[in-house]
Amino acid sequence: MRIARFSTGEGVGFGVVEGGPGEEFISAISGHPFGPIQFTGERYSLSQVKLVAPMLPSKVVAIGRNYADHAREMGGDVPDEPLVFLKPSTSVIGSGEAIAYPTGLSRRVDFEGELAVVIGRLCREVPAERAHEVVFGYTCANDVTARDLQKKDVQFTRAKGFDTFCPLGPWIQTELDPGDLGITTTVNGEIKQSSRTSKLMYDIPTLIAHVSAVMTLIPGDVILTGTPEGVGPLDVGDEVSVGIEGIGTLTNRVVSRD
Repeated sequence: MRIARFSTGEGVGFGVVEGGPGEEFISAISGHPFGPIQFTGERYSLSQVKLVAPMLPSKVVAIGRNYADHAREMGGDVPDEPLVFLKPSTSVIGSGEAIAYPTGLSRRVDFEGELAVVIGRLCREVPAERAHEVVFGYTCANDVTARDLQKKDVQFTRAKGFDTFCPLGPWIQTELDPGDLGITTTVNGEIKQSSRTSKLMYDIPTLIAHVSAVMTLIPGDVILTGTPEGVGPLDVGDEVSVGIEGIGTLTNRVVSRD
């Protein structure tokens, strides 16, 4: 099931995306999707609505250097345990919304295409073998990073935390085996990243167990699982897309924040 969050111009709600490519429509549901789905009877074609971020999480928990090739291209080894950092909820935007380049503050902003896990239940200290019980679904993510500030600050907060630096979407796929999915990032149509989730050094159950041992996760929280090799710079005017097999494509254009 594909769960989207959308705006009709009169309000924002959740719905189920149905139909094949080019013929998709959204069947609106009552309230939130973390429970039995109740349809309102309202239906909209995708052209009638604006897709927004499929979830507004209380927190975005991100994982660094979780693909060996990416760890090497960044000049480091795979960590002995998952490397965890946070992105603020205010960094989240949806597909089609603009990434605001912080001109004057950064001279190097990079894309990082990733698979994102959406949590569906209040949980903590989840054993890896039960991690699937707390997963609501999966979506595409772009862990946008001010690389020069990351190197300058050493820690990641400022570099990863700008408004608009966490595009998510276009929707959440709730019925998916994430073990071996193709993931591709393009900039202006040119392939920059191409890998598979089977190359994750720490798999999703391991990540959920590790993160939930530290902090309580609540419905809607997002875990970014890490980016493969091929990260690179974005410029104002670029269009960046993250596509994941079985989910869809997240696309955003870069604009100047000034």
